[in-house]
Amino acid sequence: MSMFCFQCQETMKNQGCTVNGICGKKSDTANLQDLLIYVTKGIAVVAEKAGKVDLETGRIISRNLFTTITNVNFDNENLASKIKETIVFRENLKTKYNVFGELHDSAIWSSDDMTEMLKKAETVGVLSTENEDVRSLRELMMYGLKGIAAYAEHAEVLAKEEQAIYDFYVEALTSTFKNLSVDEMVGVVMKTGETAVTTMALLDNANTSTYGNPEITEVNIGVGKNPGILISGHDLKDMEELLKQSEGSGVDIYTHGEMLPAHYYPAFKKYSHFVGNYGNAWWAQDKEFATFNGPIVMTTNCLVPPKESYKDKVFTTGNVAFPGLKVVADRAEGGEKDFSEVIALAKTCEAPTEIETGKIVGGFAHNQVLQLADKVVDAVKSGAIKRFVVMAGCDGRHKSREYFTNVAEELPKDTIILTAGCAKYRYNKLNLGDIGGIPRVLDAGQCNDSYSLAVIALKLQEVFGLESLNDLPLSFDIGWYEQKAVTVLLALLHLGVKGIRLGPTLPAFLSPNVAKVLVDNFDIKPIGQVKEDIEAMMAGK
Repeated sequence: MSMFCFQCQETMKNQGCTVNGICGKKSDTANLQDLLIYVTKGIAVVAEKAGKVDLETGRIISRNLFTTITNVNFDNENLASKIKETIVFRENLKTKYNVFGELHDSAIWSSDDMTEMLKKAETVGVLSTENEDVRSLRELMMYGLKGIAAYAEHAEVLAKEEQAIYDFYVEALTSTFKNLSVDEMVGVVMKTGETAVTTMALLDNANTSTYGNPEITEVNIGVGKNPGILISGHDLKDMEELLKQSEGSGVDIYTHGEMLPAHYYPAFKKYSHFVGNYGNAWWAQDKEFATFNGPIVMTTNCLVPPKESYKDKVFTTGNVAFPGLKVVADRAEGGEKDFSEVIALAKTCEAPTEIETGKIVGGFAHNQVLQLADKVVDAVKSGAIKRFVVMAGCDGRHKSREYFTNVAEELPKDTIILTAGCAKYRYNKLNLGDIGGIPRVLDAGQCNDSYSLAVIALKLQEVFGLESLNDLPLSFDIGWYEQKAVTVLLALLHLGVKGIRLGPTLPAFLSPNVAKVLVDNFDIKPIGQVKEDIEAMMAGK
């Protein structure tokens, strides 16, 4: 095989991509990502030896892990550059902390030659861990760690960092070189979940302290007559700077995919040219980007390899990279990114082609829902609300994901759906009504805003005086696609949540024995048939 990757839900035959990635990455790209992870582990080895993880070390680990998340970076030259920078950083770190002597190969290997990189990359990927169960536990931890890194970097951009997160990077990465027992490896996995909760709380604080608490908001899904810029991804700082620089330009700004929740933040409501959301989840972008007509800015994942019909209008920034696309350079310290080229291009384009009309409602993050707590509690006590179903997570291309639409449509009318992440696009435009004025779909925001759902659940547990989250009238029916969903899953397991349904398939990286551990300890189960799953959830099973 020329590569091996099984980190996303759509991996070939739910076993692993071995020629090219289903996501669109080529085999050499996949291998370079493996090598970037490997030399990043070298930084962790040096930091552990030094007994110190400084902020710069934490930041470069965040960047490198984030770069290897599905649908972020497809550019070999960009990846090679990051590998070289990481090696230079590692060597400087050795000198800074006087770390020499016996070190693991990841802290020793060095080359700036692409041929040598690709040769080395073939030896350090996932399958270099031969034992299936050890490999499974390491990869479960690693994918959770990648999501943590994405959230930590978003927080760091907004000047929020936490040393404990960076310390855990080193502990987790170096653990992959140690002969740990199964119980010790499970312990590292569970600590990944604990760190996930810490990181999501940090990012929540970063977002809300900068842009205010999300508010209940109607978002237009139609289009106006002005040319537009479409911004996708998760980075709210990029959103802010684009809005600021495009004000008064005659260009409208639209969100796409996971950027939809930007509309819920008070700080962005002052921009009259921030007019709506265009399209749906990430996987539909190959059609929707073409009809948008104007430029598109990809701030984070999920980028689908662009078609020639609109490729010249796509800009990447941050960790996102694809050969031949225009790039919005990173901001200098204390400065802003420069979106002038994007804005200038937009002025030459036609207005977006309308693909739908109407409005959708969101903004039900924890602060907003807790303001409605009395109303929600009364509805539960009266029996008007019989159950809450968390249908958060990711969306994807597989037809099997129609399951989540069907569940939403067929759930009893006395249930509330709590959602976050792009999974919501499977049901957020359905007319599901409300319960006493409470919408039946409460959208908390992006995937990282799954933290809000945990806060809401913990508050309800407190209000009702229950010993466990599992005693609430609450079920979890989760869709997953990439590594940030794994992060959220591990966070929920750390919080003690049991009985989670996961689909459309269970992760390929779970060996039978590791899957059994999760089933035995947490009652994780695959999604099944719609009718049977709904009956079981309504019965608390």
